[in-house]
Amino acid sequence: MGRYFVTTAIPYVNGKPHVGHALELVETDAFARHLRARGDEVRCQTGTDDNALKNVQGAEAEGITPAEYVERVATRFSSLREPLDLSFDDFIKTSSDPRHRPGVEKLWAACAERGDFYRKSYAGLYCVGCELFYSPDELVDGRCPEHGTVPDLVEESNWFFRLSRYSDQLHELISSDRLRIEPATRKREVLSFIEAGLEDFSASRSMSRARGWGIPVPGDPDQVIYVWFDALGNYITAPGYGTDDASFQYWWNDSDARVHVIGKGIIRFHAVYWPAMLLSAGVRLPDTIFVHEYLTADGQKISKSAGNAEDPADIVAAYNTDALRWWMLRDVARSGDTDYTTERLLTRANEDLANNIGNLVNRTVSMVKRYRDGVIPPVAADNPGAAALRAAREQAPATIDAAFTAFDFRRAAEAVTAIGNEGNRYVEAARPWDLAKAERKEGAAPAALDTVLAELVATCREIAAHLTPFLPDAA
Repeated sequence: MGRYFVTTAIPYVNGKPHVGHALELVETDAFARHLRARGDEVRCQTGTDDNALKNVQGAEAEGITPAEYVERVATRFSSLREPLDLSFDDFIKTSSDPRHRPGVEKLWAACAERGDFYRKSYAGLYCVGCELFYSPDELVDGRCPEHGTVPDLVEESNWFFRLSRYSDQLHELISSDRLRIEPATRKREVLSFIEAGLEDFSASRSMSRARGWGIPVPGDPDQVIYVWFDALGNYITAPGYGTDDASFQYWWNDSDARVHVIGKGIIRFHAVYWPAMLLSAGVRLPDTIFVHEYLTADGQKISKSAGNAEDPADIVAAYNTDALRWWMLRDVARSGDTDYTTERLLTRANEDLANNIGNLVNRTVSMVKRYRDGVIPPVAADNPGAAALRAAREQAPATIDAAFTAFDFRRAAEAVTAIGNEGNRYVEAARPWDLAKAERKEGAAPAALDTVLAELVATCREIAAHLTPFLPDAA
């Protein structure tokens, strides 16, 4: 039995959650549930990134305090637990959780002790949506590549972190897979970014531009800790860095693996900034970063400003949790964006959950009730007619485990539907209704029908077990 610490990224809470947020939550939840099902000990963590300038702007627009604003909006994210059937063990809100600030201050102090901060005046192009300075050549037609907005010109004197000091270490860790980045295309992207030369990044903001919102820099109250330096710390502050040494040792240092699940838009922060910060502070690094693609709507990135951000709770209310979870795990590509439509969701639910698995289970249960009064016959040791079905069942556990290890949720789900397909083919080939008729009319021995019914029940049981990470309620 292993021990795993699994996290989602923590989103800005400057609006309602949309179906794109739900994808990361569902994928991470399925991964955690799979680990638990195979006997591993798992801590699954999510939360919200409250200390961002976008949240300050959102609060100002509504005429309320940032604390009121983020508390209200963060609740919308935490309340996705029920409609998405999530099993996270911890939810951290970075502005109000008592574990967070002490841990961030300890992280800052450790990096400072290493000599990795220095003060510098700076002018640059800043995207509030990304909370990031961009160089002109990183912009697309003068706009942020992630949000399509024109960055603000910002001039400040801030604390800078010596990211450039860790270029060689980061390159070696990632190229050797000691820090594993999946899929391989994202690993290559990060290595290319490092090879192009890492520049030190601004790790603080002026208190005035932050409107007083955020964690003050230790020893410099006129500055607040940069939102990403603050937010990334959640992965270690929640398990106890700076507040609970025993818990931190158990869940971070002594885990067999520390796994981050993130979206492709924040790969620089998680695969470059974050491990460099941990190297500086002398803290153990994560082992794996899985980078998922985006959901799109009509080929466009889903966002509040684009008006295409469907609320996952509304989708669940209309079509149920199983349909949404199954579509995300069965249809969404591991590489390349996937377009979300109601039609695709319904087609997948009908094909797999109703016509394949649902049909097999309903036929099996009804036939055991009709032909054997609900008493399940024992499984036959030998059943040549079920060779293909047994092969699909025998292959599934290893296939599913390997697929989850590679974060290939689609391939894992396909292994479950493959059993259903073979089960339905077996029913058509064995024709249990004809065997039942032969028993009644010709006095045939019950062994043949018993063998078929027992095989089908065993198949349904195994499908249910494999479905648990995907659809815990339906399973």
